[in-house]
Amino acid sequence: MHSKEEKLAAFSRLLDIMDDLRTGCPWDRKQTNESLRHLTIEEVYELADAILENDPEEIKKELGDLLLHIVFYSKLGEEKNQFDIADVATAISEKLIYRHPHIYGNVKVKDEKEVKENWEKLKLKEGKKSVLEGVPKSLPALVKAIRLQEKAKGVGFDWDNKEQVWEKVQEEMEEFREEAEKGNKEKMEEEFGDLLFSLINYARFLNINPESALEKTNKKFIKRFQWLEEKTRKEGKDLKDMELDEMEKYWQQSKKS
Repeated sequence: MHSKEEKLAAFSRLLDIMDDLRTGCPWDRKQTNESLRHLTIEEVYELADAILENDPEEIKKELGDLLLHIVFYSKLGEEKNQFDIADVATAISEKLIYRHPHIYGNVKVKDEKEVKENWEKLKLKEGKKSVLEGVPKSLPALVKAIRLQEKAKGVGFDWDNKEQVWEKVQEEMEEFREEAEKGNKEKMEEEFGDLLFSLINYARFLNINPESALEKTNKKFIKRFQWLEEKTRKEGKDLKDMELDEMEKYWQQSKKS
């Protein structure tokens, strides 16, 4: 691994390259916060994919892309005399010091749970009216549900044990089944949302990240279905012309392969 001096030199080089791009490259000169926004979101998702694939080389590359975006936004802020990369680094450093009084102060904590509780209490002292304010509105619904539950837990609003949560899951499942039988779409949607929320809660109690779990299932489905497509294609068959029972046989083979 590199020394601290080498790390600082590498980061300084990136800052110099960013300066060069803003003055010499037509595309980079044209970019704004707004034009970069959707690209940044894509980079975060690409990093998330690399993490799920457990690919260190890809994780390194995607982190580099994301770091470039941070430097880019900071350069844009500097050009408008709003802030620069030093302000960005200083701001996060000061926030980390303030929110870790058990490291930089005299506060004592016994476990991770108390650390999270102190974190949320300190955020309220910063002027936030609700512990839920820190959850971005634009987050995907599944990820947002996880963060909402974690935030509520931070101030003690949580179930005592996983058995209670499982009972809630079963209750919500029964309510959803009842509405499904009645056929009222609005009520079905409401109860289905409640069921998903309770399942996410239960997963949290089992230390399972629901978003990661679902994405892994998505990837598994894609691999198996594409195997099915390739296998039937080699045998001169078309999925559109096959009965479900026949496709199921290939599906079971894909699971074994």
